[in-house]
Amino acid sequence: MGAEQEAQACAAFYGPGGLCPAALACVQSLRRFAGSSAKRSRERSLEEALQLSRVASEGLGALGDAAARPLLRCVLAFQAEATGSSSSFQKLEQMVTTLAAGREALLSREVAALLDGLAGRAEVLSPEDLQSVCMFVEESGPGRLHWRQNLAPLLQRLAATLAWVLQSPLASAGPWGYAAVKACLQLFQALPKDVAPLVWSEAERSETLQSVLGLLLQVVMGKAPNKDTRLLAGTALTMLLNAAPRPESGAGAARALFQLAEQGVGELRFGELTVEATSVLEPDGLERLVLTRGLLTCCKTAILSCQLESFAHQACLLLDVLFPAVCALSKEQKDCHYYCFQVFSLWLQRLQESLPEIWSLKGSRILAEDSDLLGQLTQLVWNNAETPVEGVSEFVHSSFRLLLEIYCLECRHFEDQDRPLYRQMLQRVISMPWQVKARYVPLCALVPYLGSKQVLDAYRDLPQHLLSCLATNHLCPAAAEAYKALAQQQRAEWLAGRPGPEEALAQRWALHWLPLLSQALRSPVPILQSNAANHLLPWTLRLFPASYAPLAAQFGGRDAAALRAWVALLKAQKSLTGTLAAEGETRERLRRCLHAGEEAVRLAALGLLCCSPSSSRALSGAEAQLLREFLPLNLNGDSSAFRQLLQAAVKKALARLRDSSLARLRGRAPRGAEPGDGAEPGDGAGQLAQAVGFVEWLLQLSVSSLTPGSNYQRKKTALLLLAAILETCTDTWSPERKKGQPPQTMAALLSYARHRGCWDFFSQPNLLALLSCLQDSTNEIRDLASELLVRYFPAPLPEPVVLALFQLAQEALSSPRVQEAEAGAVLMKTILQKSDSSTMSSLSLEDGAAPTLQPPGLRFAQHLLGVLQAQYAAARQDLLQAAATKPMHGAIAALRRCLLQVPEVAASMRAAERAQSWQELLTSLVATARDITSFLLGALQSGQGPGADQPAAAPSFADMGNAIGSLIMLGKGQGQQEDDSVLLSEEHSLILTCCWVSVKEIGLLLGGLAELLLSPAHAASAPLLPLASLQTAAKVFQEILLRCRHWGAVEGCSAGFTKFCAALLGHADAELQAIPRAMLDQGLEALSGPRSSSITRRAAGLPMLFLCIVSGEPPAQARPLLARCVRTLLALAATALPRDWDQTLDLPQVCALHVLQTLVRGAGLGSALLPHAAPTMALALRGLGSPSWAMRNAATQLFSALTARLLGQKRSGAEGRPGDGVSLQAFLGQHPQLGALLLGELGAAAQPGGPPLRPTLQPVLALLARLQPGADDAGSASAPFLGPLLRLAGSPLYAVRAMAAAALVPLVPPPRCRRLLLQLARGLPGPGHVRSHNALHGRLLQMRALLAPAADGLAAEALRPVARRLEARAWLLTPAQRCPLVRAAFLQALALLTASCSPGFAARLRDELAAELRGHEPGREPSSAALQVGSAVLHQTIARFLCDEAARLADEEGIGTVCSLLQEPNTDVQFAILSWVIKGEGGKCEALEKALRLTLLENLQSVLQDRRNKEFLKLYLEALMHLYRNPMPWSQDASCKLQGSSSACVEILLLMMETEHPGPDLLFQALCATSLLLALGSGDEAQPLAERWCAMLEKCSKCVSSEVLRLAAARSLQLAGVDVVQRCRGAACPSLVPVALRLINVGIHLLQDEEQEVRHEASNFASLVRQVPGEQVQDGWVFVQANTGLLGLLQLLLENFGDHPETFGSLLQHLPLLDLRGILEELEANKASSLYKEDEPNVFAEPAVLSQLLLPFLLQLLEKASISSPLRESALRWLEATGPSILRDLQYCKRRWSQEAAGPWWMKALGCAKLHTAVAMLLVRARLLARALEVVHGSDAAAPGLGCDARELRQELVLVQGLLARHGLALAPALGWGDGPREPGPPSGAA
Repeated sequence: MGAEQEAQACAAFYGPGGLCPAALACVQSLRRFAGSSAKRSRERSLEEALQLSRVASEGLGALGDAAARPLLRCVLAFQAEATGSSSSFQKLEQMVTTLAAGREALLSREVAALLDGLAGRAEVLSPEDLQSVCMFVEESGPGRLHWRQNLAPLLQRLAATLAWVLQSPLASAGPWGYAAVKACLQLFQALPKDVAPLVWSEAERSETLQSVLGLLLQVVMGKAPNKDTRLLAGTALTMLLNAAPRPESGAGAARALFQLAEQGVGELRFGELTVEATSVLEPDGLERLVLTRGLLTCCKTAILSCQLESFAHQACLLLDVLFPAVCALSKEQKDCHYYCFQVFSLWLQRLQESLPEIWSLKGSRILAEDSDLLGQLTQLVWNNAETPVEGVSEFVHSSFRLLLEIYCLECRHFEDQDRPLYRQMLQRVISMPWQVKARYVPLCALVPYLGSKQVLDAYRDLPQHLLSCLATNHLCPAAAEAYKALAQQQRAEWLAGRPGPEEALAQRWALHWLPLLSQALRSPVPILQSNAANHLLPWTLRLFPASYAPLAAQFGGRDAAALRAWVALLKAQKSLTGTLAAEGETRERLRRCLHAGEEAVRLAALGLLCCSPSSSRALSGAEAQLLREFLPLNLNGDSSAFRQLLQAAVKKALARLRDSSLARLRGRAPRGAEPGDGAEPGDGAGQLAQAVGFVEWLLQLSVSSLTPGSNYQRKKTALLLLAAILETCTDTWSPERKKGQPPQTMAALLSYARHRGCWDFFSQPNLLALLSCLQDSTNEIRDLASELLVRYFPAPLPEPVVLALFQLAQEALSSPRVQEAEAGAVLMKTILQKSDSSTMSSLSLEDGAAPTLQPPGLRFAQHLLGVLQAQYAAARQDLLQAAATKPMHGAIAALRRCLLQVPEVAASMRAAERAQSWQELLTSLVATARDITSFLLGALQSGQGPGADQPAAAPSFADMGNAIGSLIMLGKGQGQQEDDSVLLSEEHSLILTCCWVSVKEIGLLLGGLAELLLSPAHAASAPLLPLASLQTAAKVFQEILLRCRHWGAVEGCSAGFTKFCAALLGHADAELQAIPRAMLDQGLEALSGPRSSSITRRAAGLPMLFLCIVSGEPPAQARPLLARCVRTLLALAATALPRDWDQTLDLPQVCALHVLQTLVRGAGLGSALLPHAAPTMALALRGLGSPSWAMRNAATQLFSALTARLLGQKRSGAEGRPGDGVSLQAFLGQHPQLGALLLGELGAAAQPGGPPLRPTLQPVLALLARLQPGADDAGSASAPFLGPLLRLAGSPLYAVRAMAAAALVPLVPPPRCRRLLLQLARGLPGPGHVRSHNALHGRLLQMRALLAPAADGLAAEALRPVARRLEARAWLLTPAQRCPLVRAAFLQALALLTASCSPGFAARLRDELAAELRGHEPGREPSSAALQVGSAVLHQTIARFLCDEAARLADEEGIGTVCSLLQEPNTDVQFAILSWVIKGEGGKCEALEKALRLTLLENLQSVLQDRRNKEFLKLYLEALMHLYRNPMPWSQDASCKLQGSSSACVEILLLMMETEHPGPDLLFQALCATSLLLALGSGDEAQPLAERWCAMLEKCSKCVSSEVLRLAAARSLQLAGVDVVQRCRGAACPSLVPVALRLINVGIHLLQDEEQEVRHEASNFASLVRQVPGEQVQDGWVFVQANTGLLGLLQLLLENFGDHPETFGSLLQHLPLLDLRGILEELEANKASSLYKEDEPNVFAEPAVLSQLLLPFLLQLLEKASISSPLRESALRWLEATGPSILRDLQYCKRRWSQEAAGPWWMKALGCAKLHTAVAMLLVRARLLARALEVVHGSDAAAPGLGCDARELRQELVLVQGLLARHGLALAPALGWGDGPREPGPPSGAA
């Protein structure tokens, strides 16, 4: 009987008479365990059963075996069905042991009965039976005993099973074959003494076991294609070897196995067993890996190290058999790099274990300095050190450590003190470039053996290299490990030498590492700072606790870098100590960080507040207050990463609040608040109230931010915060989650909070807020809101809400807009998940079935299918009308979501009683999808109806255009097309959108269905998709991919098709597996046939057909489909082109190349294509020389894709230095066949007299240039490449010479760079000996390329010989060398050696070059040299060289030369100097920048007057602005230099901007320059200019202006606006107050700009304008973020300009009047949606939120109106102008929402952003109106024209607000924003 039947019998036995209640309860727990699918539920039920079994055992102890037998049999039955989980099986085994105590005979009989029944079912064991055998052998003592007694029958069953499995390719490739081999392995491992005689004793040898051995050997040799199965078979054979009575016998058998693997056929003598091996499959090399890995994994050490009998010398299995196999495996190109290096690491591990035995056997050292073994080992680890295969890095690390440990043990054993291997490896590490990740792994391994001092003395550049690595993501872990190893070693050495206090250790640490850590933590490079804080800082404080003090002293400044580093230090310290004293200066500094403009600083400070080593540590009062200040100002952050990190930090704070509150409720005081933190340690009630209040505040803040009037950023952040609240502070238990479950006592805290009126998480306002998000236009908001509703809110939703949602969803599904249709699909899914049967019955579902007889999911799917079929019928009648009113993609998306994303629907499909209904539905759905696909694709075929025969090719775009035009004319009832516009009409777009999106959704739906219905969860039930339906779905995919050109549709369909193929190929049914195989065969056949049009371009889907099929193959198998596909494609692409090929048609060869490119780029294949890399690259190189352009184009793309696959995508480290790639040696080690291929192409191109243009040369050079320099080895792999590359310097093509120079750099090891430079320099010719200018130019390019990295890595003294050689060839820089390009190249090389040149030569060189530039003036008679091609390049090179030298030397003469050249009329020189300035090259020399600054300012007026060259003017102004990027320190010198010309320059610039309409880039520079000049030359006479300038700012700051103009306005505000506002603050310039108000208004606009950079610049203005007038901006100034700056500007208006009559009106400009009545009427009209919707000009702006922010400031201004006549008059004018309209709108809202049912449109109104904004504006204006009435007329006096007083208006306002709130339309105040005017930001000095 099964477990359930046994449980029923057991319950019947113990139940009626109450024989043993504990036994009955135990059975009930077991039944709950078996019936639950959630792991945590199963574990909990099983634990209960275990406890109850102990009680039952005591109760049954006094009774006989008959009383205990039912419970014991029941537990064994459940154990037999729990073999899939080892932990459950073990717990059940404990129960069996408990119940069988004293009843061993009963247990033996019951186990025998159970297992005999298992083995007696059939001759061939099923996978489930095999799993049971394994578990009872491995985990059950009685089971093992039974199998020992019945070993022979079990072996017979295993032999029969293995034989049958190997006869079935399907079974051998799947879990069946794996289970059979695993059963053999478990048997050999658990019963070695019983198995050994059957193998090694002649008397007891077993023919059955001999058969099993032969079958396992067939698995090893490849009869089973599954790689994991073969590896397991190798381990099973090793277990048989371990049973050998003598080690020598086992070793001999192992050697025989290897001999058989090499020969493929023959006789195997294994102990007393003999196996005849025939060649089953072609050897693939994997058999050696299988055997080697098996032996190294578990073979006994005695067998591995004993002497082999058949060898003449002292040979052993480990050294003489396994090591050659390991070496051979490392050189093979198989898809098993991971296992090959794992084998090498295992070999080293076993060698270490076997060292004593091997020393005894050999009698001498095995790793002597000159031994071949040591050389081979070191070569192996270095060759594989750079492998990119995932997971290998760990093996590399362990291999280096093992090798060094083995070497150390041997040296110690043989008393050898001289250990040269360490020094050799260290020198090799140092010689490698810092970008090579492989250098840091051996460095870590070497540190314990050499000591930290020797390593740091030999490797002095290590700190700088570690810094560079920290700025490169993939190098960071290796660098962090190196630092950790060195720091640990230093501490150990210092403590061992002379122990001292921690402060002394910290001082010694600081001498080595403090500069490195300080520079990294203060770095402006985010990744460098983050990596240092996360990886280096914690280890530093852990190893050297006293290092906190010197680090804190480094970060005492007030600049952003110091604050960021300081916060990181505090966070690391808090994570170690658990405390943070946030008081006094620390608290104010932390507050300044929370308001900083840099996101990284704010996030770091937030993380510091929220984190704690223990989640039960209470949140202090100070931390909670700072969070209340921070969160409201950071809800609209732009960055997705910022939002995610903010949520993670807040989640930590919420967990602390929850856990500390629970501890309080349990009566245990949590670790937490210190005195002064806002809550006394003993005040438990206070801490609980604080925690509950904070969560309630955060809940209200999140919900109030979910209105449609909020922007995407605010809504997304609010949803993330709401998700954190619901996850942390509710008791919703999610069985599928392993972590994050609520505490068991959560109900007590919830009761406490709700008793105080808080934590009503599921209230009506919260529900309505989330429902409004379901109508959002973005997927992220909709999906997250739906997830929160489904997961946390109680089901079902109120029936009126469901009905309104359903009606809204129906309308949305019929919208042509994709976003609205997707919103309708989400609504449908949410309705399905949040409705019960009664609610579902009230919906008007069109299924025709009896509602009580079918589950909701089935009824809902039937309804949606009916909607889809109706829409399809409408489309067949009139596709244009259907695309506009009933497109099909919404219904298909709804079906996809409801069928695939609702767990209840999946469970309903598994129910046997519903299988027939589901099968009918799904079959109909697939047929409908087929019909829709054929119809839509046929509609896009020009002149063909859906029933016509369609070619297997995508129509051209012209054909599609003609077809759509015909459909439009048919839809309009016109006979012919009206116009021939090149623009797509809306009707054209409607049809295209309907077709492509519907096709894409069909692909996603069918793929998801196959994945769901063919999964193992559905294996036990009847197939819901029969074979015919799956074949139909396959044809649908094939049709889409062959006849579709839209990439979005192809991509979506491909995602579904990949799932479809993976489900079929992973299924056990051979017929299902044959479907994708047949499709692949058809595709390959179609590929080689003639084509009428292109089907393989990037807009078509045939390549994706192949990619999806081969990506669906199980990765654990040998991928036969991929291998066959690639072989066929390679053969097809290599076929010669026909003589009469037509360029207008696709060639099969081109198609094959495009498909190969797609396969190479496919992310799902990973490293599976690497074995085919060499033939694919050879094919691509051959294709580059094809006479067909299409062939060359396809080959270029293939080569590019293959390069990216082999070398990885390009990355870049700090300062643009390359941080990617591997060395040539490592590259050729992984792909040895590519070496000869690349070298052959280089050699052919470098042959003298060959053709100068070779199509294959440039790609080869580009590939080599992407490599990294390697180590300096004897016989380096790069040596053969150097000769051809050096010869390519003489190519007549400039591009070849340049690429050859770039390719040369990575092939020259750094230690050999100087030698090669000298060789090249010696080859430079003297005067009159130039044979080839091309060769000379190429040689100079190579020198320059080699010098660029060498100049940084080598000392100036080391390069002095090279510099001397160049000085001796200085004639190449003189006019005697007639080629300007050669002169320029020589100067560029020489510029990299100026520090190594003799001083006299350098000075003479500068003088001669400056004189030459002065002699080439355009006004003079041009010489022949001036007319030469390249003279402009030479002049620009000279100019840049002179600028570099002036900046390097900082001497007056050089600076004067540069300034004088800038005033020369040579345009090339001027452009070169200005470009050099803009790049920031002069920032190293302040004197040069000052001189250039004054020179540019002095000549500005003349440049502006002669502004014919707009490009030069833009460059000039850009250079000027760059030099004045911080104008304050230089304002006095600049004002003197202007000498009154400032106003004239401003006038010219304003005139140009107003009348000449310059381009945006020039206008940007002109506006910034105008602002700079106004700031430098400000005075009273500049007021008219300031007004014109302000008008230009207002024009440029409008949201309809381009981004660059808005950025110019924000930057101009920062430059000159601050000064204007500051002068008005002290009433010094009252005439400028209107201008100041306008500028502040511009700042408010720009602080809401949609571009983050614009907001950042505007926030800088807001920061500066708040400073004390006259205070200078210093380096310690911290600029605030945009929202803090906005509050600061409003506070400034209130404090300094509150009495001005224009202030009130300027703020009211930000409260626009919206037509509330018109918006509602438009909603009610329910017009059909058009395809396109006009975007808002500023999607970031939030008028509704801003109105809440402005309200308290406007109320404060009205308060001042009572004592200020001008303000009173302004308020009266506003009241009279707008009061009546406000009152009318209020009364209108009261009428519309006073009814109980506001109408069917109320749910649509809930998601209308315009309506929410209009309502928010109305309520704010109404509050202002009420206050204005009080101020102007008093509280009880009615205003003329209004008919009500202030009191009556307030009552009306409260009534209307309540009505709106019940419908989710009244915006709650944004907490933290509207608390009234206050000081928003950090204290003075922090803006």
